[in-house]
Amino acid sequence: MTDPKESSAPEPRRLACARCGTEFGCDLSGSCWCAEETAKLPMPVKGEDCLCRECLRKEADVGAGK
Repeated sequence: MTDPKESSAPEPRRLACARCGTEFGCDLSGSCWCAEETAKLPMPVKGEDCLCRECLRKEADVGAGK
């Protein structure tokens, strides 16, 4: 019998980028790809969710004046 307390890690959330619609996974356990990015942005603006890697980098470049 399986102990319910011994569950495996949760599956990553499936998201669609708020800007371009690209689907990607978000792992809320702290090992999400965005944690590895050097580009850091504030939490999503009202009405938006996370951005895909490409849109995150584009938005960071715009904010940095590139």
